[in-house]
Amino acid sequence: MLDALQNMTITQQNQFRDTANKLLSCTFLSRDKRDNKESYYFLMSYKEVFDEFFDILGYEIELDMPTGSVMLTGASSSNTLKLKRDESLILLIVRLLYHEKMKDTSLNENIVCSVSDIHEKYDYLEIKKKLNKTDLVSSLRLLRRYNLIEVTGDLSSSACKVVILPTILMAIKSEDITEVFNTINRLAHEEGK
Repeated sequence: MLDALQNMTITQQNQFRDTANKLLSCTFLSRDKRDNKESYYFLMSYKEVFDEFFDILGYEIELDMPTGSVMLTGASSSNTLKLKRDESLILLIVRLLYHEKMKDTSLNENIVCSVSDIHEKYDYLEIKKKLNKTDLVSSLRLLRRYNLIEVTGDLSSSACKVVILPTILMAIKSEDITEVFNTINRLAHEEGK
């Protein structure tokens, strides 16, 4: 690995550093996101070097080439983000919206919903605690920071468009979708207690 890094140009070494830091801070990269595209293709070009580098740190890179998604996973749960209840609900709702809207779009199209779609899905769950705008905006900013969504417009507006990136499929895998429904129902019922 060190030989491969030393054989890189200064520009490539800087790109390696930037890409590794981006993965460590964001966990996910999406080929479809403008500010991830260069890092995604660089990682693909030097995948073996990245694999060796992250293996030393106790991480593994997972790829989903058809969707252009990358996820950094760790064996230790010490670096796992602990989501608040509302953040978990919003993540689950966004994943469900992706699943629903995927049926109506082609593979090459972006999955787009609005902030009002998220509100409607939340209200549909009949959770006693209503979702306030501050918590919703905060949750969506968190998802954006981790490259799970892109936002076009003002998040505080119900008409704001949210592009759900395919990295959401790695955050909550398709085989876990039944568990997603059960978790949403459990969280909704816990609210009633």
